[in-house]
Amino acid sequence: MLRRICSKSDGVLQEIDSRLQKPLRRPVREEVLPALVQLGFSEDQAELLLNGACNNRAGQTVALHLCGISHLVSLGLKSSSILKVLEKCPKLYRVKGTQMQQRIDNLRKLGLVEGSLQRVISQCPTLLTLPPKRLNLVCRCLQEKCLFTSQQVTEILRDFPSTMLEDAAQLEYKFQYAYFRMGLRQAEMVRSGLFRVSLEDLSCRHSFLERRGQYQTPDKKGQTRIANPSLKDVICPSEDTFLSRVAQATQEEFEVFRKLLVREQEAEEEDEEELQLISEEEDSEAEDEDVEGHGSEKRRSTNHRRRGK
Repeated sequence: MLRRICSKSDGVLQEIDSRLQKPLRRPVREEVLPALVQLGFSEDQAELLLNGACNNRAGQTVALHLCGISHLVSLGLKSSSILKVLEKCPKLYRVKGTQMQQRIDNLRKLGLVEGSLQRVISQCPTLLTLPPKRLNLVCRCLQEKCLFTSQQVTEILRDFPSTMLEDAAQLEYKFQYAYFRMGLRQAEMVRSGLFRVSLEDLSCRHSFLERRGQYQTPDKKGQTRIANPSLKDVICPSEDTFLSRVAQATQEEFEVFRKLLVREQEAEEEDEEELQLISEEEDSEAEDEDVEGHGSEKRRSTNHRRRGK
């Protein structure tokens, strides 16, 4: 269905794209509005798009940036869906047509097929503001440092696209926490949606269960003395469900634990800062001793030469 729509409109899109990239012979409104209507937008929708794209830009710049919208149309997205996408992410107005196409093509190279591609863009349009190099860096981190397969990386991109907006180092740290502290493997992480929760929420719930004796880190053989709850249950969206079904604790107990955990983390940070200061002071003292020792050695050498004379 999507391919039929796109193939039908390809000729029209190329013509409009070409027209928008040429120097404008008439005022931008007269030139661009008919092109947007021809793409399938109503006159009111075309006005909204034009107003969003203008934002104090020159006419030719507006036309060039609206070329990107034609590439969203070519994906088969409805005009109302495109407006929602642009409302979610106004930065897309600043993405030129060639850039938009490169980024869409890159998402396809990463394994997104028709249907999934449209859903990901609708859910997380900010992906189209990222240069392919930035997105590929995160994917490489997941594959090379976290050892997810290429198929698993595609699943993460498809099901949890906002993951790709995170810092690669933070993603690696979250993976290490789940892998080493919780004893989880990549397949369960993907299946349960590890990357849809923050590291803070994950570690808070895990630590709460661990201190209550309801979660154990598996040994080298992957065995525990108790049956650990699944990751899906640990990170379930509803906190009430987590407390009643998994932790079997009250909201008050969890709140007290949270405050205690914050205090512990603050104390650890203070200890680290103090150790850092001590280390810097020791380094500074060692440098001073080296300088002083070098000076004494130099004076002794000078005195020796004088006595020789």
